[in-house]
Amino acid sequence: MEDNNPPAAATEPKPLQSKSWADVADEPDSEQEEAETSDEKSDLQLDSLAVDESKRVNTNLTDPDDSRIEAVTSGDTPYTSAKRFEDLNLSPELLKGLYIEMKFERPSKIQTISLPMILTPPYKNLIAQAHNGSGKTTCFVLGMLSRVDPNLKAPQALCICPTRELAIQNMEVLLKMGKYTGITSELAIPSDSANYIPIYKRPPIAAQVIIGTPGTISKWVLAKKLGVSQMKILVFDEADHMLAESGFQDESVKIMKAIKKGSSNCQVLLFSATFDDSVRAFVSKIVKEIFVRDYNQMFVKKEELSLESVKQYKVQCPDELSKIMVIKDKIFEIGEKVGQTIIFVRSRNSASMLHQELVKYGYEVTTIQGALKQEDRDRIIKEFKDGLTQVLISTDLLARGFDQSQVNLVVNFNLPVRYDHPSEPDYEVYLHRVGRAGRFGRKGAVFNLLCDDRDNMIMDKIEQHFNAQITELGSWKSNEDFEEALKKAGLL
Repeated sequence: MEDNNPPAAATEPKPLQSKSWADVADEPDSEQEEAETSDEKSDLQLDSLAVDESKRVNTNLTDPDDSRIEAVTSGDTPYTSAKRFEDLNLSPELLKGLYIEMKFERPSKIQTISLPMILTPPYKNLIAQAHNGSGKTTCFVLGMLSRVDPNLKAPQALCICPTRELAIQNMEVLLKMGKYTGITSELAIPSDSANYIPIYKRPPIAAQVIIGTPGTISKWVLAKKLGVSQMKILVFDEADHMLAESGFQDESVKIMKAIKKGSSNCQVLLFSATFDDSVRAFVSKIVKEIFVRDYNQMFVKKEELSLESVKQYKVQCPDELSKIMVIKDKIFEIGEKVGQTIIFVRSRNSASMLHQELVKYGYEVTTIQGALKQEDRDRIIKEFKDGLTQVLISTDLLARGFDQSQVNLVVNFNLPVRYDHPSEPDYEVYLHRVGRAGRFGRKGAVFNLLCDDRDNMIMDKIEQHFNAQITELGSWKSNEDFEEALKKAGLL
């Protein structure tokens, strides 16, 4: 039974702004605390979180060439597709970072279209939606690095992310890509208790690129520690969640308005894998009304949003115990040959229950959710990214943006549903979960575990929404059925 009642914020009677299952699982004890109760300085050392590259495979981008991308440009600025990174007028230092550190050979299709719109004067705002794993992070990180003047020792680029994990991951990309530029950067995320310093004791931010979460960034701006007068580019990663009423809309709009007031010509980039119609309309409205200028748009056709490289399956289970048996006997025993696995659950209570049950059976698993201490979350992510752990149980904290190329299996222990309407699927979260497998065009498989009529109704709605027929396995007990499914996914 799910615990559907979110705990109250630590110090304020105001109800949580965010209404999603990820918040029940994670945010009241992390992002909300960050936004309302703490003034923190991040002393996090990126070196301690760096991924051991010897354990990673090459991450060249191989998105499908037949993706239909709709670009809507405003005004008469001509944009020419960038077939090579050299077409973008990048500095030699940035090109060196792309080729030597990132090991890229050419822009992905998304980058070919979006980078000229980002990097061509007069630097119009961009609302961009694209596949998971298609190279969105490179687009906005390259955009930030390109706009910074290394000789001006002041904040010039700001990237806002919904979780600390995504902020850290984006910072790792920035440090690699910008290795030869001399550009300085700083993380704006909640610090652990050992490194906590009250905001009034810290010096003003001098780093040129800031990447962080909305609560910490708002605190820094409000306390005049993060100046915005020289800001040239503002990025929202997972912008649909950042600007949704059920997400971080209030904080995000406050930051936009502060930057507009301090630097009216700042370019705004809004990137996400999903934008539902209501969020898309609000994003367009807010960008137009706050910044009062033209903006470009880029969208992938809706019918192409589900990832073709990832095979999706549904497994009928008589009860929750049989779900655990499927994970134990099929996913672990058969799936261990094919790479790493992420198991998504709806709430942190479900995460704790599943973790305890699997440990009881003698399996090594790690679990991440927002009630953990910051340093524990960082350690768990690092161990998983380094390949030291094979199976990670997660709430939707990691559904968005988390990039681990060795993840080939995703298991939906609970299907994602809307917090305000539990009988309705959360289509965006489903798509984001699927996107954790098969990153950058690789093969992957998703197993959806269903055990009652409600689960089947939710699954039917997901299939209808994405116009997809998800294959049903013959029996949850059959090793042969699971092996055959993995073979069809190209994993065995």
